[in-house]
Amino acid sequence: MVVKVWIPPQLRSVTDGNSSVPAKGDTVHEVLLDLKRQFPAFTERVLDENGKVRPYLNIYLNDEDIRFLQGESTPVKDGDEFSIILEIGGGQATP
Repeated sequence: MVVKVWIPPQLRSVTDGNSSVPAKGDTVHEVLLDLKRQFPAFTERVLDENGKVRPYLNIYLNDEDIRFLQGESTPVKDGDEFSIILEIGGGQATP
């Protein structure tokens, strides 16, 4: 299956400036492996040393967070859209 992967601005330097790239796979995990094959530096920023998605990243498949689906085992279909979102945090709350 071929999916469209949306790349956040912070990671576009490792995808030759592309805001989206095609990737293949039958599951989210296989799509991540295809991204690793295409863009080795991209993977270092997305996956940890155990091959798991870094905790500050969220992956959405067609606007659904994969953590609430089947995680990296979530199946994908041709034409699906896959988004990688960096969590933003920090700062201090004002009293």
